[in-house]
Amino acid sequence: MKELCFLGTGGSLPWRDRNNASLVLNLKNDLILIDCPGDAFGKIKKLDLDPRNIYSIFATHIHPDHIYGLPALIHSLMLEEMSIYLYGSEETIQFCKKLLDLFNLLDKKIKCRVRFKKVRPDQLFEIHPFLRSYAVKTPHTPSSMGLYFDFEEEDLGLIFSGDTPVYLPLFKKSGSPDILIHDCSAPSRYFKKYPSLSKMHTSSLDLGKIAQQAGVRFLIPIHFFGELDYSLDEIEKEIRKSYKNRLMIPRDLDKLRISRSLLEEDGET
Repeated sequence: MKELCFLGTGGSLPWRDRNNASLVLNLKNDLILIDCPGDAFGKIKKLDLDPRNIYSIFATHIHPDHIYGLPALIHSLMLEEMSIYLYGSEETIQFCKKLLDLFNLLDKKIKCRVRFKKVRPDQLFEIHPFLRSYAVKTPHTPSSMGLYFDFEEEDLGLIFSGDTPVYLPLFKKSGSPDILIHDCSAPSRYFKKYPSLSKMHTSSLDLGKIAQQAGVRFLIPIHFFGELDYSLDEIEKEIRKSYKNRLMIPRDLDKLRISRSLLEEDGET
C-alpha cells in the first residue's frame, strides 16, 4: 500500500490546528519524509507509523519552518541502528550538515547515521527503490526545489511544489500532472495588499488558474498562512473560480491512499 500522510498543512506560522507544512509518503511501511519542521517524530507516531521506518528525507529548502525539526528527529533516533538518506540541493545539504553538526549529531556515537545526497535540478534520482523521482529548481529561494514522483505501479504522477510562486517550468517535464500538491498561502486579496508575496508564494486564485491550465486531475493546496485573517472557504471559492476537477483541502494528520481510483471520481474528497 502507498499512502500520503499530511504531518502539517500550515505556513511558517502555525495555526492552532495546523502545523508547518510537511508530508510523509508511506511506501509499504518505508517512510519518505518531505521537509522536517518541529516534532516530526511525534506526528509520525500520531499517524500510527514508526519513525524507525524513515528511509529518506527530502528538504525542499533551508527556511527554518522546513528544517528546524531535523536535529530533534535525529536526536530522537540516536540510539537506533539505522541510516537515513537526506536529499536536497547543494545549498540545503551543506546547511543541514552544519545544523546537525552544531548539536554533535554526526558524531560516531550517534547510531542513527545521516547519509547526505546532493540533488541537481532535473536530475533523476532514487529516493526509494519503489519510486522514480526528479527535482525541479523553484524560485522561492536559491536553495529551493520542487519534486516530481512517478508511481509506476499505479500509473500516477505527483508534483509537490514546495514553497513557490507560480512557476511554469514545474509542470514542463510531467506534462499534465495527475496529482498536484501546491503552495496556496492565502487568498488573492492579500497578494494585492502585499505585492511582494507574489515573488515567494501562490494565491488561491492563481493556483486554481494554473492547475486548470496544466490539466491537473487532483489538486491539493497546502501551506496556508496562519497569521492572516481568512477562512478556508474563501480559499476553496477562489480555486473553484477556475479549477473544475477533484479538490482536497487537507487537514493535519489526514491520510490519502495513492491509487488510480483517485482520478476516477468526480468532485471533492
